[in-house]
Amino acid sequence: MYRVNLPLTRAPRLRAMGTARKTVMTVSAFDIPPRFSLTKTMHRATALITAAVLMLAPQPSLAQASEKRGPPIIRDAEIEQLLRDYTAPVLRAAGLTKQNVQVVIINEPTFNAFVIDGRRIFINSGALMEAQTPNQIIGVLAHETGHIAGGHLAKLREQLARAQTQMILATILGVGAMVAGASSGSNNGLGSAGAAALSAPQEVIRRTVLSYQRQQEESADRAAVRYLNETGQSPKGMYDTFRRFSEQLLFIARGADPYSQSHPMPAERVAALAEFARTSPYWDKKDDPALQLRHDLMRAKISGFMERPDTVLRRYPMSNDSLPARYARAIAGYKHGDLRAAVAQIDSLLQVQPNNPYFHELRGQALLEGARPNEAIAPLRRALQLSNNSPLIAMMLGQALVASNNPAYADEAIRILRTALAREPEAPSGYMQLAMAYGRKGNYAEADLASAQAAFLRGDMKTARDLASRAKTRFAVGSPGWVKADDIVNTKLTEKR
Repeated sequence: MYRVNLPLTRAPRLRAMGTARKTVMTVSAFDIPPRFSLTKTMHRATALITAAVLMLAPQPSLAQASEKRGPPIIRDAEIEQLLRDYTAPVLRAAGLTKQNVQVVIINEPTFNAFVIDGRRIFINSGALMEAQTPNQIIGVLAHETGHIAGGHLAKLREQLARAQTQMILATILGVGAMVAGASSGSNNGLGSAGAAALSAPQEVIRRTVLSYQRQQEESADRAAVRYLNETGQSPKGMYDTFRRFSEQLLFIARGADPYSQSHPMPAERVAALAEFARTSPYWDKKDDPALQLRHDLMRAKISGFMERPDTVLRRYPMSNDSLPARYARAIAGYKHGDLRAAVAQIDSLLQVQPNNPYFHELRGQALLEGARPNEAIAPLRRALQLSNNSPLIAMMLGQALVASNNPAYADEAIRILRTALAREPEAPSGYMQLAMAYGRKGNYAEADLASAQAAFLRGDMKTARDLASRAKTRFAVGSPGWVKADDIVNTKLTEKR
């Protein structure tokens, strides 16, 4: 299991959506000065229009301004494969198989999932931990798939763009009325009417946008149930999840204005979902026991890696002899305790499931992180074979080969790492291992280029350009390596500070 940070540059649509939504809320709170001097009216009117336009224009979001690193992402071959198996039938039912939708795990303990584009579904590790059955997570993923298939993000951006245009027009008309009232010098109420014209439409437009969002949520719920029915799966897990949310939010939502919410009110949503979900012929269908075991192993793995050892033992006490409990304790043992005892625990897991690639991977990872890379090579090779050449496991094997300091492994490490990076081209750690492997071979041009690519993916543009510039001097002009280095040197991405 790896924990990395997703650079903000990989989520431009998130920033665009966040900016647009923030703009709608900000303008609705714009305060109009209560008094207007005749000599300053035109200046104030001009300034007001300019300010409104600037506030409605795309601006850097708060995340851009304050964060140098993106959200913490968990990468794990076992969990990602399980989530691919969860989503594959749903994506087929939604007609999105060719869209290569990926599920990205965010290292956050809360229960949440969302989409920001048509290519990725983000889900918190807390959601994976809290969901007791595969069906509960599959229902959540089906709901997010409904957003993608319905083109809701693109439609919401169009709605926000229309709202921005309407707000600009309302602002200009309101300012015009105030200017006319001040210029006439009369008390005919034009100034007050202008102020009202500035504030009233903004609230109406804001509520219209929120209403549109609520409709999208309801549409995604219905689409999710349809996908689950088409794939022969129960919508009960999805219903149970939203019902739990409804119970948790019941007190918070009490007294809330239903027209100022971006999601349907909890009780109403659960009632509407129950109405069409309970009609499913698969309502009482249970998850396959083998899939349930994989789900339980996933939860145990997250606990073992992410939680304190005492928390792991409370969740999975020694009296619990199940495979998931032993898995969690073995992980916690190698992370926080005796490596030899942890390896013995992992070996006991392998006696139960000798062809489980992720038990072999765990053994190799424990030995690698325990400064025994030569011993890690064999279990990682076996894990790679059993996992159908998982690129994440391949990169760990490459790391073990490099860490062994055996020059005889350099060519194998380069081959394995290049193959893995062809499938995972945005993995800076893979490029760092590749750089070291090339360094072992004395190929400093490729080593500099791989180091530059790693720095580029981390968002360290100064280091990336410096290393790429040095790589250019070592490659023949016009060669593939020279061209890649030149691309980095001349990149137009904003340098992180």
